[in-house]
Amino acid sequence: MREGTPEHEGYPAGVSSERKAVQDTTDTPEPVAAGPRPRRLTYAAALAAVEGAGLLAGGLWVLVLGLTGEPDGRQQAVTLGITLAVLALLPLLAARGLLLRRGWSRGPAVITQVIALPVAYSLLQADSMAIPVGIALAAAALTALVLLVNGETTRALGIKGPGRTE
Repeated sequence: MREGTPEHEGYPAGVSSERKAVQDTTDTPEPVAAGPRPRRLTYAAALAAVEGAGLLAGGLWVLVLGLTGEPDGRQQAVTLGITLAVLALLPLLAARGLLLRRGWSRGPAVITQVIALPVAYSLLQADSMAIPVGIALAAAALTALVLLVNGETTRALGIKGPGRTE
């Protein structure tokens, strides 16, 4: 095999340079932005992870109570527990993506925060121990939203604005 031939580069004979370029780009993982991860991005990931862990813990708690306790509706409690546990995957996956600086992860993280705001509002309307939880959830969601739309975070995730090709 001669140097510079397709066989030398690990490709069989007859593979065009265009096909090699397509094969080379499809096998590479999503690039990670250079430099250290901004603290704002780390904090946003931490908030998303805490929210995901809270959803998972709440879902498992409702599920266990539904299976072992005397709920008003056992099937409803089990369904709610499973639903909350599955919904916990969204912020947990978003948190992991944010830590790994994946651009796709900002969307699910923002969606999680937007959904958390009405939940926090409904908790604030209760006359119980849910009020402090509502305050904490609202504060976490608003803080995470501010961190996620911050310019430094956007640049670290490699997200460009509309019409920007730079």
